[in-house]
Amino acid sequence: MDPKKIEAEPGDLIEISRGMYQHWAIYIGGEEVVNFSLPKDDIAWKSPHGQVKRENIWEVVGKDKFKVNNLLDNKYQPRERDIIVKEACSMVGLEMPYHLISCNCEHFVTYVRYGIAESTQVATAAKTADRLLGVGISFLDALKTFFHKDENKEERR
Repeated sequence: MDPKKIEAEPGDLIEISRGMYQHWAIYIGGEEVVNFSLPKDDIAWKSPHGQVKRENIWEVVGKDKFKVNNLLDNKYQPRERDIIVKEACSMVGLEMPYHLISCNCEHFVTYVRYGIAESTQVATAAKTADRLLGVGISFLDALKTFFHKDENKEERR
């Protein structure tokens, strides 16, 4: 995306790729976004509180890639754009508990845009963990069956 031009409309969600995760912000126009984040250089498990900030989009994006991603428009009716911007701006300065699983930047932006706090990153991670747990349980069951068969052979002798 051309760093001189933003193809976003006020109220759009901005997804910023941070490598292992995505950071989310709401575009409010004039090259500004509102986002919910931890204090600079903090990590999610170190600080229990984040703050809603109004910032220049380029300061938030830095050198990372970003895109407009109104990810839940096919699932929920977005609020009117002026209401999204007004709500986002009214929350600037607010300090809230930050929790990676239940109250993160994606929960914040989806709540403001749709009135429902959701995080697809958390849902995807939970599904992956569930699959890994299922594979682990299946593996343990297979080991149990394997060793149980050997025990039965010993009993038959």
